[in-house]
Amino acid sequence: MRQLLRRLVRDIFFPLWLLLVAGLVSACGSVTVQSSGSNNNTTASGPLRIAVIPKAIGFDFWEQVHKGAECAASKQQQVSVIWNGVTAETDVTGQIDLLTNYITQRVNGLIYAATDARALYQVTQQALKANIPVVNIDSGTYPQPSNVPLFATDNIASARKAADLLAQQLNGHGKVALIEFQPGSATNDQRVQGFKQELARYPGIQLVADQSSHSDYNQALSVAEDILTAHPDLNGIFAANEPSVLGAAEAVRRIGKAGKITIIGWDAAPDEVKGVQQGTISALVVQNPFRMGYDSVNAMVRILRQHATVQSEDTGVTILTKANLNDPKVQAVLNPSCQNPPL
Repeated sequence: MRQLLRRLVRDIFFPLWLLLVAGLVSACGSVTVQSSGSNNNTTASGPLRIAVIPKAIGFDFWEQVHKGAECAASKQQQVSVIWNGVTAETDVTGQIDLLTNYITQRVNGLIYAATDARALYQVTQQALKANIPVVNIDSGTYPQPSNVPLFATDNIASARKAADLLAQQLNGHGKVALIEFQPGSATNDQRVQGFKQELARYPGIQLVADQSSHSDYNQALSVAEDILTAHPDLNGIFAANEPSVLGAAEAVRRIGKAGKITIIGWDAAPDEVKGVQQGTISALVVQNPFRMGYDSVNAMVRILRQHATVQSEDTGVTILTKANLNDPKVQAVLNPSCQNPPL
């Protein structure tokens, strides 16, 4: 009987035990830890094609994002940026089609600013299911997936600053108007939220109008003219993006009240900065679009090559006034370069 048991152990149980150990070792050896956004179609050292899609092309803000993205790519090995976009921020369908096309092309990574927070969520999901990592810039989606970092301004906090600036200029009393730009866009909605929340802290200030420019200069001009006609005693305007600011400033100029109606704007296109110099615009909330492009591309490279988990980032703002226009730090944000990026 003992000999029979020894043979069973030798011939059956011991080989089974060896197979079990080998299987465990093999399984342990194959485990890797990586970001949930990693791309199975790329190698750690191979060339990378990263699509960077703004809300729209043709605006100074997005051109600065482009410069930052290209700068970051130029400092990496074998990284190329594909820059493309629709011509109007209201063209949500066009942006969806464009992004879907790049997913079909199997780009290695997708960086984009959502024109509509809810509509673009499904596009993000489509990319992730295809193992294409996604990074958002400027504007994310509703909801924002936990594995999709957002490189953007803290729009709520920055819009609160805009409300405070306007209130200070008006000594806490007066009638003001808000010109937003794209209802449904996360960026727009957050700026409106922050501005209104902070303005509520000033009981002496009345918000008498809230209209949208739809990110179009002519629409902003028309809206501002209508507001000024309806409220001839208006004291101030907060315009929440570049075309809204420029349209509002022109409307105020046309009625001869440049410098008399306080305008707090957003972004820093050359004509906006000129408005600050001339006193037509009191102050600008200046974002750092170069940094958005620069940091987002570097983050995507880390995700693809190091399987890194990347956190969202507040890229910061600078308050621009006539008094600090020539400050070197302000100038670095207004006129960024790849040799000395404003990071």
